[in-house]
Order: sequence, then structure tokens, then C-alpha cells
Amino acid sequence: MRSHTGAWREHGYFNCKKRVPNRRPRRTIKVIERKQGIKFVSGVIGKVFMRKVLVFALFGALAHGAAPTTELLWPNGAPGALGNEESDRPSVTVYLPETNGANSGVVVCPGGGYGMLAMDHEGRQIAEWLNARGVAAFILRYRLGPRYHHPIELGDAQRAVRFVRFHAADYGVASDRIGIWGFSAGGHLASTVGTHFDKGNGGAADPIERVSSRPDFMILAYPVISFTTPYTHRGSLRNLLGDNPDPKLAASLSNETQVTAETSPTFLFHTSTDSGVPAENSVLFYLALRKAGVPAEMHIYERGPHGVGLAQSDPILATWPSRLADWMKLHAWMK
Repeated sequence: MRSHTGAWREHGYFNCKKRVPNRRPRRTIKVIERKQGIKFVSGVIGKVFMRKVLVFALFGALAHGAAPTTELLWPNGAPGALGNEESDRPSVTVYLPETNGANSGVVVCPGGGYGMLAMDHEGRQIAEWLNARGVAAFILRYRLGPRYHHPIELGDAQRAVRFVRFHAADYGVASDRIGIWGFSAGGHLASTVGTHFDKGNGGAADPIERVSSRPDFMILAYPVISFTTPYTHRGSLRNLLGDNPDPKLAASLSNETQVTAETSPTFLFHTSTDSGVPAENSVLFYLALRKAGVPAEMHIYERGPHGVGLAQSDPILATWPSRLADWMKLHAWMK
């Protein structure tokens, strides 16, 4: 009479050279030869493992929207371009959530003193934060000084708002739910878009130029605002306007002086100990919004350096995005 071991070996089972019990173990593995000579493992362990892999892959795919895509704002070349490098071709990188309950989208303007772009903690991380809360994000790569000066940067940001509005249906965004979020110098750019907008040129050959550049709301994180007060960030001023800026031009881009009743509702975040861009920039803009009757909310934390982004490593500052989420929900720009 054959032993159980012999029977199992005849059918292709093995148990690492140990005698086996009088019942088939749950953790045995069967090796099957394909005609092509390729081996694969099946059995309890293999099947369970593969099921887990498939489940994790499925949930990973559901947890995120489509993979980010980058779109040139002017596919045939941007106006005023001085070359054809990436830095000469403004673009938006599109991050779409799995579902967009509020049908809203936000153009994100990373900071960097108008001389570089903080594309990670003031770009990608922001887009992922928005997507996780059901909001589409469009990270703007705008042209920079000292190679480019005003009005190039403003034109790039206005084009981004127009681009998203023109393609709103393609991205699951309502054309009247498009905001702009800027950090530091990107906050200056965002506040410039929110105070220097137009309704579009109805006679333009380019259909994107026919739509409005006005954002429906603004989010300004430790923004550069003033170019005419002691609180001016000199590096941003120099990169945007050059070494000897026209005083009238600087005054027109000191955005606390440009607020009207048509300015977009605004959320402001700053810290009192910000030595790079003093909190007075946010205070001046908030007071101007309040005077003009524009809905606004401001949060100034006592401590914190400049450039913290979402401040994920600071348990106190890390609460500020929750205040922003509350504000967006209040206005139905986030579910």
C-alpha cells in the first residue's frame, strides 16, 4: 500500500522532505508545468496572495483620479516667448479627482520669488490635497524673472484661468467654480489675477481668449501683496519688474490698492513670525477686501516660518488647511 507521501509526490505535491500527516495540509503548493516550460505556482498561498494584490491594485486605482497630464497653455508657442525650452512654455499639469462633488477646480501657483517654482510642497502636494477632497487641480508652470518680466507672468496666469474655464466640461468643472491658489510670490500672482481680470475678448480668433480670466475665489498663503510699503518682498519685486521699476507700475501691482467690489472672495493664511514676507501683506489685503465688502477670511498663526506649504510636520500649523476646507465648504466649493 502506498504511503500518503508517495501519493502526494505522484500528483506533484511536495513538503520540503518532511514526513507528512495523514491529511492534506492547507499550505501545500502545487507546481504545474506549462508546455512552453514556464512554471507558475498555484494553491492556497498563491491564490490568496494574488487576490490581495488585485484588491490592493483596485483600491489604489479607485483612490486616485486619472494620472496627471500636462497641457501647454499655448501649444503653438506662448506670446513673448524667448526660446523653446520648458521654461519658455507655460503649462498646467492637470490633477483630476475620482469624483468632483462640488464641480470645482483650482489653478495652483507655486511660489519662489518669481525666480523659481516650489513645485513639490506648493504644487504637487497641494493638487493631491485638493483631489483627496474631490476638487480638481491645475498646477501652473509660469514664466519667471529675470528672463521674463511683467506682464508675462500675469498673462500666463490669466491664460490658465481661461484655459480651465474653456475646458471646464472636459474636466468635470463648472465654469463658475474656478479658483486660484497662490503661495508667496505665487500669492502675488494669484492676487494680481484676482484684481486685474477681464471678461475676455469676444472678437479674438483664439476661442480661449474669449472667456473671462476672473477667478471665482482666491486662496492666498503667506502672499506677497504690497510693492509700495515697507513690507515689500524686494526679491519678488526685482524679478518681476527689474532693477529699476516704474513707480506707477509698482503701485498698480501693489494689490491691496486694486481691490474693488468685484474682487473674488478670498481666504488668507499667514504667520506672525514670517520674516520672509511679513504678515502685514495679508492684513493689508484683508482690510481692503473688508472695506470693499468682499467676503474674506484670514488666519494668522502666531508662530511659523515662511514657505511652510501645508505644514504637515507642524502639529499646530497643520491645522490651517482644515480651516481652508471649512471655508470652501461654506461656499460650496468643496463637499
